[in-house]
Amino acid sequence: MAKPRAAPLSPKEHAAPKDYESALAELEAIVADMEGGQLSLEASLAAYKRGAELLHFCRQQLTDAEQQVQMLENGGLVPFKPGASDE
Repeated sequence: MAKPRAAPLSPKEHAAPKDYESALAELEAIVADMEGGQLSLEASLAAYKRGAELLHFCRQQLTDAEQQVQMLENGGLVPFKPGASDE
């Protein structure tokens, strides 16, 4: 049976992600590591905590983007109609 491995500790674990895409990529990597079942209990807890932080960051980014879209729509943008042209 394989020995559970510890997650590498790095400053990245506590740093705020630079953007949504990097946060999502890190979150996907954490999920893959956890699903692999090779993390120790301590490493699993640390990974879970980091994943929760990343999830919160991603949700906040999506909420912010949604609010920006709503503001643009309220500013006079019209719904996109596929196949329609301005001619």
